[in-house]
Amino acid sequence: MADEPLVLGIETSCDETGVGIVRGTTLLADAVASSVDEHARFGGVVPEVASRAHLEAMVPTIERALKEAGVSARDLDGIAVTAGPGLAGALLVGVSAAKAYAYALGKPLYGVNHLASHICVDQLEHGPLPEPTMALLVSGGHSSLLLSSDITSDVRPLGATIDDAAGEAFDKIARVLNLGFPGGPVIDRYAKEGDPEAIAFPRGLTGPRDPAYDFSFSGLKTAVARWIEAKRAAGEEVPVRDVSASFQEAVVDVLTRKAVRACRDEGVDHLMIGGGVAANSRLRALAQERCAAAGIRLRVPRPKLCTDNGAMVAALGAEMVARNRTASSWDLSADSSLPVTDPHVPGTHDHVHEVSRENLYS
Repeated sequence: MADEPLVLGIETSCDETGVGIVRGTTLLADAVASSVDEHARFGGVVPEVASRAHLEAMVPTIERALKEAGVSARDLDGIAVTAGPGLAGALLVGVSAAKAYAYALGKPLYGVNHLASHICVDQLEHGPLPEPTMALLVSGGHSSLLLSSDITSDVRPLGATIDDAAGEAFDKIARVLNLGFPGGPVIDRYAKEGDPEAIAFPRGLTGPRDPAYDFSFSGLKTAVARWIEAKRAAGEEVPVRDVSASFQEAVVDVLTRKAVRACRDEGVDHLMIGGGVAANSRLRALAQERCAAAGIRLRVPRPKLCTDNGAMVAALGAEMVARNRTASSWDLSADSSLPVTDPHVPGTHDHVHEVSRENLYS
């Protein structure tokens, strides 16, 4: 094994079939096959459609990643795969594929946590994570504040969404505005031409007696939807750009305010932001502004690494190999509700010795 482990990562938690290859903290390949267009007409992700799309895309995407990285499957030091959380059927496709490749290659298998992977991917952009790391993860299914002293073994949740996650709220408001799916990118685009102070939408869970680090966007979503409905009922035109900008500002205001507060309270001088919503231009700008004012260093990966991808899984897998973490057993299964406190799913023994070191893969 080289000084820096060469690891392939597979991500299938939702509608993206992602395959990444990293050597240590260097990204060699990031291949993605998206089924988002197949879900758009339904206004959201359909689990069965996603699972079937993963089945069709898996082998071609792995082959594309290997070619892009310029390596052979036989050169790999390990296979990492998202074991959860996510859509059960979609996760099973990835886990099954990872098991097959790991068995055929005689390589260790690492089932890793989707959320921890979103944190670890920043190593590919900005180098090793500081310890501890404060992370704000914002996506379609998660809005969480996490503190990690070791991304392979210790991730502590400080706060999470109690209802709709930020990404869900973006999708639902985009639907009300008839902007299509997914909602995040299109609302971001319209918001750039709107006034973020045009409409005073509420900021959830920001009162003095509210949980300091938890999030709630259900009330905001309802307030925006009712405002739009009232305009339409009165026969007035809905100012889509101003609504988008004001709604977006309400979301990112709460996210950044709570994240900076958590850094101050915990004495952490770094903030990492990850997840699909981290690609939002206003979130990145406001986070930079507030972190600079508080003396906090902000780390945000480039937008392509914020959305679901195999590179983030490979990055965490490489860290598992580098720190000699126990590989997963062959009975590894998908866990749609895998807690973030479990960065990976280890086995009870080193399963690599159960298979021949001779490659079965050709």
